[in-house]
Amino acid sequence: MTAPPADGDPIRAAILAAQDRLLTGTPLRSSGRLSVSQLAIEAGVKRWHLTHQHLDLKELFQARVKAQGSTPEAFSKELSEHKKLKKKYDDLRQHCADLEERLRVYAAAVNLLALENAALTGREPGARVIPMPRTQNTPLPVSDLLHTGGHGAAHDRSNSSEGAS
Repeated sequence: MTAPPADGDPIRAAILAAQDRLLTGTPLRSSGRLSVSQLAIEAGVKRWHLTHQHLDLKELFQARVKAQGSTPEAFSKELSEHKKLKKKYDDLRQHCADLEERLRVYAAAVNLLALENAALTGREPGARVIPMPRTQNTPLPVSDLLHTGGHGAAHDRSNSSEGAS
């Protein structure tokens, strides 16, 4: 494709030069992305020059980009680097969410242990811990737990002796 001559118009000349720089991957002022907005930045002109005044140059640029079919190497490196950084960012956000969840679990465990400790040491008013006597090797039968509301046979015996005295 041949570019139309600049005909002494400095804006046309700047746009044509900017097209060549962008398509070869050597931008001076822009990010290097192949878009009309970046072409305007690269040419140092307002975007309306391309969208209203020099429509032929805008269409020429879009056709040249389509014909080229690839992104300039300099900009494709930025894209791949951007993808890597985005992936790393997503991984870090997931790691942070995992740590926050773990923190919630630990906080709940610490809170429960603090409450149990306060109850066992008698620091909490109204808290009463009833030790359940049993032999070292004999576990409490499940049937005793079911029939006594979870307090065991020893608790029933102590309650019945309290009522008798």
